[in-house]
Amino acid sequence: MIGLGPMGQAMVRSYLAAGHDVTVWNRTASRADDVVAAGAKRAGTVADALAANELVLLSLTDYQAMYDILAPTEDALRGKIVVNLSSDTPERTRVAAEWLAARGAEMIAGGIMVPAQVVGTESSFVFYSGAEPTFERIEPTLRVIGRPGYRGADPGLAQLYYQSLLDLFLTTLSAFLHSAALVGTAGVPAATLVPYAKELLTLVQTSLDEAAKNVDSGSHPGDEANAKMMGATADHILAASRDAGIDVGLPAAVKEHYDRAAAAGHGRDSWTSLFEVIRGQA
Repeated sequence: MIGLGPMGQAMVRSYLAAGHDVTVWNRTASRADDVVAAGAKRAGTVADALAANELVLLSLTDYQAMYDILAPTEDALRGKIVVNLSSDTPERTRVAAEWLAARGAEMIAGGIMVPAQVVGTESSFVFYSGAEPTFERIEPTLRVIGRPGYRGADPGLAQLYYQSLLDLFLTTLSAFLHSAALVGTAGVPAATLVPYAKELLTLVQTSLDEAAKNVDSGSHPGDEANAKMMGATADHILAASRDAGIDVGLPAAVKEHYDRAAAAGHGRDSWTSLFEVIRGQA
């Protein structure tokens, strides 16, 4: 394991608990102290870490960090399977896979979809992509840190799934904070909003299957919640936010999607017609 931030340390602990021998290295050596005390083996150098095992897991800030760490010892990469669990773009992931292949290593790209404290539990799940035979060979080992979801041979696919779901996650969190700021202008504590927000998010969940059906079919029947009606609501949210004196970046972006959908002739179509705007087809 190379990279011992909270996520890397959580993975090490999961592997140690499952009875695996784990060798660790981190640029800030002191970050290894706790996991070494728990039973991990400390590598003095990156080359020592690579020499210890065939399977190498990376948990780094981004893919550039991979080059920074591995390039000086690239001769030691031959014959290794590198599971890169760092975050970056799908295209940079593909380039990294080619870089490793040129040095005799195979890369499986991964994206861990849970926070560090959930790693190794039944709730943990991880997207992977890369050569299927290689993935299948190491899948039992990868299962220790979370439920593996293999997405295909293209190394960029795991990263694409990862970023797509984080897009949903981060936007949802920002939306809650914006909602809390809006009611907060009347002195309402955010905690008062939480039960209602949870109910609303449950309603959102019930809408996803139908939304996906519309998106995949390219048909957006607007019998209920058409873009014109939802756009009017988006306009009211934007106006309320302006009147309240809070940031309007998020509601303005949402309203713009509805405006563009209506301008493209989707006013009487379902709100899901915004997909055509978002993907640049309207």
